[in-house]
Amino acid sequence: MSSQSRREFLERSMWSAAAAAAATTLGAYAGRTQADESEAPATNSPNEKLGVALIGAGGRGGESHLPAFAKGLPDTEVLWIVDPDEKRGQERVKQAEKLQGRAPKFARDMREAFADQAVDIATIATPHHWHSLAAIWAMQAGKDVYVEKPVSHNVSEGRRCIEAARKYNKICQAGTQCRSMPGMREAMDYLRKGEMGQITLARGLCYKRRDSIKARGQYPVPEGVDYNLWLGPAPAAPLTRKDLHYNWHWQWPYGNGDLGNQGVHQMDIARWGLNEPNVSPRVMSYGGRVGYEDAGDTPNTQVVMFDYGEKQLIFEVRGLETSPYKNTQARVGVIFESKDGRTMVIPSYTQAIVFDKNGKEEKRFGSLTDEIVHGASHFANFVKAVRSRKVEELNADIVEGHVSSALCHLGNISYMLGVPTSLDNIEKGLPAFAGSAGKETFEATKTHLDENDIPLEKLELQMGPTLDFDPNIEVFVNNPEANKYLSRDRGPFVVPAKDKV
Repeated sequence: MSSQSRREFLERSMWSAAAAAAATTLGAYAGRTQADESEAPATNSPNEKLGVALIGAGGRGGESHLPAFAKGLPDTEVLWIVDPDEKRGQERVKQAEKLQGRAPKFARDMREAFADQAVDIATIATPHHWHSLAAIWAMQAGKDVYVEKPVSHNVSEGRRCIEAARKYNKICQAGTQCRSMPGMREAMDYLRKGEMGQITLARGLCYKRRDSIKARGQYPVPEGVDYNLWLGPAPAAPLTRKDLHYNWHWQWPYGNGDLGNQGVHQMDIARWGLNEPNVSPRVMSYGGRVGYEDAGDTPNTQVVMFDYGEKQLIFEVRGLETSPYKNTQARVGVIFESKDGRTMVIPSYTQAIVFDKNGKEEKRFGSLTDEIVHGASHFANFVKAVRSRKVEELNADIVEGHVSSALCHLGNISYMLGVPTSLDNIEKGLPAFAGSAGKETFEATKTHLDENDIPLEKLELQMGPTLDFDPNIEVFVNNPEANKYLSRDRGPFVVPAKDKV
């Protein structure tokens, strides 16, 4: 079974085992009374079920959120299914009825669900361009929010999410579920305590085969879809890809490529292990969409380099056929390197393995089965915080989701500002801060492309500029062109301006 097939199997089978784990986690909590003043909920009786509006009925929403909140967690009930695609939404209504014994209401427009006072929680599993605005609208309507990764489509709107959560005293969890996996938490604690010595490099990997999404054209919107609602804050434009759903990931108005799709999980772990609370002050990216021409805009081959002073973060996206990273067996994962030559390899959402400088295994955290046993724990952690009203109980507060998402956005902005150039020019233009790791990554990228029969002598990749970023005010330094990419909206789907949420 391939690694991708194994992950799909784990996700499909997770809930039968996870329901029991979630019930154990939350069952006692849900049975407490208001007399338990130290952890009493602010608005809900602990004996009442929390009403949930599921916003976005696609893969993640229907396959993970719905089973979790309709069955896996003992004290939640799905009251609304919202999706601009009525056919898909009604299918999820039937699925919810089977899971929880009562059919939720359906709406195409999320604002109908947000107006319902019986709704306590909104879970956001829309395309990326809707994540922040949906979360903000929900919090303005008095709902707590679980928002999928990336929590934003651009940097500015992610910060607005934080402001909304704090202004309205709402619990807002980012969907980076690795932060609730026990083995991952233990591994990060090991790094942060200095057990591996000084960490000098984190290398994020998204080696995930992606096929062509077919030719660019003008395609009909599927029957039953409110396309204006689907577009929301994205620019008004015709459908230019064959499939409305999922393949939006590879078009800039709606998605963020695999850097901001799969890669945000590994970006989050990399930053977590580096113990860096802020966005990097310097970034550079290069890459391209190579091997086929299709309706996609985003690169299927991309390298992003971040400068944290004495520590570096390098991220690689490979969408063509590829071998694992060196001899680690890691395709989608993170590698930490210490000053004394030791490494920590994280080849999955749940495992971490420490090796000495000679490659001998020293220590191991977690296992593959953790994803089945603890798969519901991130949702459970969110519900626990909803009950207690304690933001500090969240494993992935919106702040963490914002910073990790923003790193992905910065990498993509450098790429989008780039110009096509030869491999020789890219090699000459590698930023000094990336050092030997940057050069090694460039050589590995060339080898990878050559193994996919890409003619290197004629190849031009897009080389972005090195951008300076002020993490305190979250704007690029003396670069108005780059700052244009930090925000956008389309009336009436407008993300509130700074301090006006």
